Amino acid sequence: MSLKDQITEDMKTAMRAKDTARLGAIRLLQAAIKQKEVDERVTVDDAMVIAIVDKLIKQRKDSVDAYVKAARQDLADIEIAEMKVLEVYLPQRLSGEEITAAVQAIVAQVSAELGRAAAAGDMGKIMGAVKTQLAGKADMGLVSAAVKAALAG
Repeated sequence: MSLKDQITEDMKTAMRAKDTARLGAIRLLQAAIKQKEVDERVTVDDAMVIAIVDKLIKQRKDSVDAYVKAARQDLADIEIAEMKVLEVYLPQRLSGEEITAAVQAIVAQVSAELGRAAAAGDMGKIMGAVKTQLAGKADMGLVSAAVKAALAG
């Protein structure tokens, strides 16, 4: 069963259970998927769904930060609940050590291609390579920090 089909089934289950909070989060996800399909005239696959879920979770994290700064914990709690529903659709995330190891391997690979040690100016090239390999598997904020650390060290 594709991830898109799983989301549809989960929506039906939430409707039957009258779980309005879960249903709302799933409907937001389905709307984002449909928007992507209409805008780009494509049928989304699991990789695209994971990218959409990642984007929605990042938006929720930003909202939580804003709500906490504005002393609106009630709104922050709603966003956190939506994040928990969305995180179910992501694959198992890599740990910090796994991210660091993967980034170091990619930096070594890029250095070999360049014929010299990778420098801070090569961050864009390295991030491009990292994104293709770790998209959906790791928090890109942690990945970026690991790339900066690898280039500094």
